[in-house]
Amino acid sequence: MTLSYTVFFSSSTVHNTHHSTTMNIAIGIDVGISTTKIVGIRDGKVISPLRIKANDPITSLYGAFGKYLYDNKIELSQIDKVMLTGVGAAYIDKPLYGVPTEHVDEFMCDGLGAKYESRLERMIVVSMGTGTSLVSCDGDEIRHIGGVGIGGGTLSGLSRLLLKTDDIHQIAALAAGGDISHINLHIGDISARPLPGLPLDATASLFANAQANAPREDIALGLVWMVLQTVGSASILSSLGRGIRDFVLIGNLTLLPQCKVVFPAMEKIYGVRFIIPEYSEFCTAIGAALLRDER
Repeated sequence: MTLSYTVFFSSSTVHNTHHSTTMNIAIGIDVGISTTKIVGIRDGKVISPLRIKANDPITSLYGAFGKYLYDNKIELSQIDKVMLTGVGAAYIDKPLYGVPTEHVDEFMCDGLGAKYESRLERMIVVSMGTGTSLVSCDGDEIRHIGGVGIGGGTLSGLSRLLLKTDDIHQIAALAAGGDISHINLHIGDISARPLPGLPLDATASLFANAQANAPREDIALGLVWMVLQTVGSASILSSLGRGIRDFVLIGNLTLLPQCKVVFPAMEKIYGVRFIIPEYSEFCTAIGAALLRDER
């Protein structure tokens, strides 16, 4: 079910954090079911983002927090509160190593983190996780506008069925050796001339060219393209009537090399911008850290 609501925050949220002179460090943690992402923000700068994977959210969270403090020589006395977000945060209901914790809304964190990283005031944040959520940012308004049930979970599940692996590194490596023309049907396959607004290399139908004996490399590339292109199309459709042309991509799928091919191709067709910020996979944790001084 799609949750829709509006969250407002002070326009000074990011500005004040950027110019903070406190010696304390703001800690934001995005707790997933098995992966935890943690960042610190001090003097307006993101400090050494870290990702830890474990068998459960509790182990992942405590492991990430302890390692982050140790690696960055941060004392517990420098932290007055830890900001938690993400689906796994629901399992945490007490202080972390004695430090108070606070739960903050994940969609708001998506928006704040993307604003901080992109320096844009008006955009749609496309959070590509297990599924994909869409968050509209328009000035001081952050609003969850929907999502699609296609994302990293889709890629993993279909890869288990078709490639007998869900290792994202192996999938990406296989995809690097694939030929997308062996999988997808393009406009040029069905028309001798470009269609209005659609070049010959535009996708007419995903997987329509796939053969029964397709090699694993082509299948892997087809799966990656299917997920990324579907997410891109859903993002563009979500902006209709809003006048927004900038889309900030965040989440683990932004690390796929094929993002640098799929999204630029869609930019040319639709006249939009897809932006992948420097710390794209950590934007939600960054947003959580930014909320510390607003509570």
